Amino acid sequence: MAKKRVLLLYISVNSGHQKAALAIEKALRLLTPEAEVLAVNSFNYTNPLVEKVINRTYLGVIKNKPEVWEYLYDNPKVFRNLERLRDFIHKFNSGKLKILLDEFKPDVIACTQAFPCGMIADYKTSFGLDVPLIGVLTDCYPHSYWFFDSVDHYIVNSEVATKRLVEHGIPREKIKDYGIPIDPKFTEKVDGEGIGKKIGLDPGLPTVLIMGGNQGLGPLAELVNELNRISRPLQLIVVAGSNKRLFDWLERRKRSLRFKAVVYGYTTEVCELMSVSTLIVTKPGGLTISEALSKDLPIIILNPIPGQEAKNTEYLTSEGAAVKADSAADAALLTDMLLGNNSKLEHMRGNVRRIAKPQSSTDIARLILECANS
Repeated sequence: MAKKRVLLLYISVNSGHQKAALAIEKALRLLTPEAEVLAVNSFNYTNPLVEKVINRTYLGVIKNKPEVWEYLYDNPKVFRNLERLRDFIHKFNSGKLKILLDEFKPDVIACTQAFPCGMIADYKTSFGLDVPLIGVLTDCYPHSYWFFDSVDHYIVNSEVATKRLVEHGIPREKIKDYGIPIDPKFTEKVDGEGIGKKIGLDPGLPTVLIMGGNQGLGPLAELVNELNRISRPLQLIVVAGSNKRLFDWLERRKRSLRFKAVVYGYTTEVCELMSVSTLIVTKPGGLTISEALSKDLPIIILNPIPGQEAKNTEYLTSEGAAVKADSAADAALLTDMLLGNNSKLEHMRGNVRRIAKPQSSTDIARLILECANS
């Protein structure tokens, strides 16, 4: 029997979209080691120069003019104006796409971002490609660039997302509520006591995990200072990501804090750090919140990016799994309040467990293999 070939498409290195694709790849290899899996940064493959410009522009807008992104995100007028450009880009990329498809000959394709999903969907329609296509959403709400008739299955994380797809003509039977894919290791038991001891935490104190995504975005330095003003005993783990300026400041500042603070830059140990934490203060990127939910962590949301993260915030707060802070000072007050109200904290933790989907990547991998065998 021939080995099954799975093509995974994402955009941008070190993005949530890539992490989601790699989580699915890992789950596939655990289920079927003999399968051939190819994960491709589709934007870099088709438009490497444009990718650099767009990534740089996006980060610049998010940091300096978030209101511009808020206007652009899922704006029907903008979507209509970009349709012709999108069609042109898809046609322009079809030659390179044909080379990839002809060489790898996938039995199934899964995309963790709307750009490659739309590109493959249009290719299927234009050239009669008869390969199952799965769209894997990595946020809580599907925007307009996700809707294609030739997508065979959509993976979502909630009934809210399902309803949005159905409203736009996607048959309900095509939609699977499996969740945002996270690394399968998040389902494994972790020696929290051993990890805490290794990094110097006090097992008798609550631990607050602070994150700002891969870029270390948001008022994290201000938050650390605000937490230093409250009197409640606690300890911090702060992940600065690739933000070297923030990391260096934290390393200097931690010596004068009234509490223990453990500082990380970019790290692959988020699973372990979440396992020893009491709650998390973070911007609500899709992968981060899904990982936090899998670890039973109540969430304080700080500095969400307009658009996708604002929608993630709406979902989490409506489910009672998170509260939103309007500033660093507000986040510190909410942290103090939650740590001092065990019944409220446990109520949030119960809501977290109710909506968590820690098996997401394994469930998605099983669907992919079913499609490959059909």
